[in-house]
Amino acid sequence: MPQPTVQLADGYLNRTPIFQFILLSCLFPFWGCAASLNDILITQFKSVFALSDFASALVQSAFYGGYFLIAIPASLVIRSSSYKLAIILGLTLYIIGCALFYPAARMATYTMFLAAIFAISIGLSFLETAANTYSAMIGHRDYATLRLNISQTFYPVGALMGIVLGKYLVFDEGDSLESRMASMTAQQIHAFRLTMLENTLEPYKYLIMVLLGVLLLFMLTRFPHCKPQAVQRHAAPGMAETLRYLAGNRRFCRGVLAQFLYVGLQVAVWSFTIRLALTLGANNERHASNFMIYSFIGFFIGKFIANCLMTRCNVQKVLIAYSVIGVAMLAYVMLVPNFSAVYAAVGVSALFGPCWATIYTGTLKTVENRYTEVAGAVIVMSIVGAAIVPALQGYVSDYLGSMQRSFGVSLLCFAFVGYYFWGELRHQERRRTALPATAQGKF
Repeated sequence: MPQPTVQLADGYLNRTPIFQFILLSCLFPFWGCAASLNDILITQFKSVFALSDFASALVQSAFYGGYFLIAIPASLVIRSSSYKLAIILGLTLYIIGCALFYPAARMATYTMFLAAIFAISIGLSFLETAANTYSAMIGHRDYATLRLNISQTFYPVGALMGIVLGKYLVFDEGDSLESRMASMTAQQIHAFRLTMLENTLEPYKYLIMVLLGVLLLFMLTRFPHCKPQAVQRHAAPGMAETLRYLAGNRRFCRGVLAQFLYVGLQVAVWSFTIRLALTLGANNERHASNFMIYSFIGFFIGKFIANCLMTRCNVQKVLIAYSVIGVAMLAYVMLVPNFSAVYAAVGVSALFGPCWATIYTGTLKTVENRYTEVAGAVIVMSIVGAAIVPALQGYVSDYLGSMQRSFGVSLLCFAFVGYYFWGELRHQERRRTALPATAQGKF
């Protein structure tokens, strides 16, 4: 007889319900797919709408700005109802956002596309706020980071799927878009731009069909509540009290800043890898998009290796090493003026994998149980770094006239992430030193 699933007082479970955990983990590819399609859209919109690097990066600002605005409302939904309801709402809003690409393509304005992307991000904010915390809690507390890292392993699968869909459904064969438009008349350019915008609809058609199936599965499946019993018995703390508590928690604040910069540097590198390849000699957009495929394969492999290393070695030491190597590779991207810099940018992706989940669960563990839902939402809000850092990197690229040198922005972010993990390692060592010998043995 399998052991029954029992919810413990802190909201965690005595064991992980496998089917529900797998279904929950299957959500993670969906925001990976949406995020990687943004990398395709940035390249497509830059040429079609004749944008600067800064303006094209506003795709990410619209996308991740939604996370910042909606994460707290999503946490309130979770606190007043359940993780499952927040997920169902997120999937529904995601579908609506994808559907808005149809009027956006008809109107053919950059602003309308940004509005559709923002609508998708609202749904994804509900999904991520619920799924990240839920994945950490749907089992024993001691394995929270491992569970979230396993769920996050599905992210590059979705990211890879988004790039492949974009490569074959949005980009086409032939010379680059800029090269082709250079020999067209104004009327031909207008018709060509409309055709290219129609191509952006294709990936979202398939996404809508898959999302409807997943939504039905979630509606029909029972999920554990995973709420701390103390919160269920007594009134939950007010928002003002919660935010005061979180603001006064220094480790929590450092974790939020590290997550802000980590997500920002990850999205900045991925946003401009295709542009970097085109700048350094790729034949066209479809050819350049191959390097994003390699990036997500590297992301997956790097995450798998890190998961193995973190079961045998100190987690913080593994991630400090990843950060140091990442800074060195980004310095190579900045300073070496040939196509090998593109491969270095691809290599950086292999170092991203374990950072998000480790920062997330480590930061969440610094707060008391009754603040968990809002704390998780605040960490998700730090994703707004992806709205700011890529735009800043785009601005630096325009200002310096060098796509390569702009990767210095990502380098500085990775350096801080490494510094954060070093600080966490020092905290662990101080705590271990302060414990009596008997307690150390229990760790």
